[in-house]
Amino acid sequence: MDFKTGEVFAIDKPYRISSFGALAHVRYVLSRTLGCKVKIGHAGTLDPLATGVLVLCTGKATKRIEEFQGNSKEYTATLQLGATTASYDREHEVNATFPTAHISQALIAETLPQFIGDIEQIPPTYSAVKVNGDRAYELRRAGEEVKLKPKQVHIDEIEVTNFDAEKMLLSLRVVCGKGTYIRALARDLGRALGSGAYLTALRRTRVGEFTVDKCLDYEHIREWIE
Repeated sequence: MDFKTGEVFAIDKPYRISSFGALAHVRYVLSRTLGCKVKIGHAGTLDPLATGVLVLCTGKATKRIEEFQGNSKEYTATLQLGATTASYDREHEVNATFPTAHISQALIAETLPQFIGDIEQIPPTYSAVKVNGDRAYELRRAGEEVKLKPKQVHIDEIEVTNFDAEKMLLSLRVVCGKGTYIRALARDLGRALGSGAYLTALRRTRVGEFTVDKCLDYEHIREWIE
């Protein structure tokens, strides 16, 4: 493989590592192994608490990043119903609780179709969306108020894979297009159910033709390159 000229591959991003951090590690290993600097970029940010497919492009292949960002993506997600956090995942503590006695599998099945197709979605304020040149999450962490505009996204499929009515844990498989925030979907679904929700787990299982079972193991990148 010619990484300096240009290659495309995917890694399985670990939990609690940012996409930039994962990218920086691969860049470091590539540069040390090859003995030269390697241009590299990723095609689509994953939250630090999310795992799964992160497509990486090197050299001239970085020109294809936008192409890969536009590919269909698949996620598996677990939602805790009846509560919210500021980031709509486990990065922050629960900040509000809501009733759940009325939530049933039938209600969930009736509610989900409104989120399929072309929908408007407001990104989470704890996200990498830029506001006047600054990342929204940086502004929030600095104590500033952030208001983001809704944008149109497309969701192809939402499938319930499990619902634990006792623990109010809902597991979904979601197939969606570019720019869709699964944390925002959790937030909006919780509201539509007359309650609240946040993510307890998120895994990106596919980006275009790159599936998680074909990803490189992050911990063994050096061995693979060598």
